[in-house]
Amino acid sequence: MPELRQTALMALHHEDDSLIVCLGGNWLLSATCRPGIGEIALNVEEYRVRRIAVDGTDLKEWDSCLILFLFQLDEYCRQHQLELNVEAAPQGAQRLLRLATAVTAQAGPTHAAPSWLERIGLKVQQLAGEVHEFTHFIGEASLSAFRFLIGRGRHRRRDLGLLLEECGPNALPIVTLISLLVGLVLAYVGAVQLQMFGAQVYVANLVELGMLREMGAMMTAVIMAGRTGSAYAAQLGTMQVNQEIDALKTLGMSPMDFLILPRMLALIVMVPLLTVYADIVGIFGGALAA
Repeated sequence: MPELRQTALMALHHEDDSLIVCLGGNWLLSATCRPGIGEIALNVEEYRVRRIAVDGTDLKEWDSCLILFLFQLDEYCRQHQLELNVEAAPQGAQRLLRLATAVTAQAGPTHAAPSWLERIGLKVQQLAGEVHEFTHFIGEASLSAFRFLIGRGRHRRRDLGLLLEECGPNALPIVTLISLLVGLVLAYVGAVQLQMFGAQVYVANLVELGMLREMGAMMTAVIMAGRTGSAYAAQLGTMQVNQEIDALKTLGMSPMDFLILPRMLALIVMVPLLTVYADIVGIFGGALAA
């Protein structure tokens, strides 16, 4: 008896071009055997059915399991242009099925491609926003630097020392390697070209001028932007995500004084020194190549 209570029954009958789906037993979510619409789909293809009727006169107990079956059957009929008749199903199931199929998926609003004038306006608006943000940053940095000069800046000297070490001595290995290689390359390239004119003696002048005027400062700037600048951006971005910057604002501390200004001062102090060091190492590399 318990097994019969947990069984959902379905029988199929054909009448001309119609398929009658007779439901019986207990259509419950806890039923051990629940028929699907796969058998119905096979009969539709085999007998070229145009209409499907559901007969639920033999149903005993049912819950959302029956509604799910009817909803799937309704979707199948919509996709295959079949007529579905559920008038013989329980009244409550009919109402729930109508409620489930009343709201159809609505396509999202379609937006036409903006005209060329609108695109220009959007670009100008974006550029104006970026200029405003950059100007605001420069203004805040200038005020923070002024407070530092008059002795009213709020920052930790220990942090400034750590930042000087990070963007100074810790950057010496990569600056040394790049500058040495640049000096070597300048010497080799210059020697090959000047040899055609018998002016190898000017290779030293070429390396010196190239490193002091252009390559030393440029390579140092590239290294600091790629190494130290990206590290600063990652640190500040992580602090923003972790709401540490918001915590500083809550405590009444300026993030510009406490975070930005020490990093700017460290770069202002160390970049010229690293540039001089890169010039010396580059000239030494050129001397090795000569």
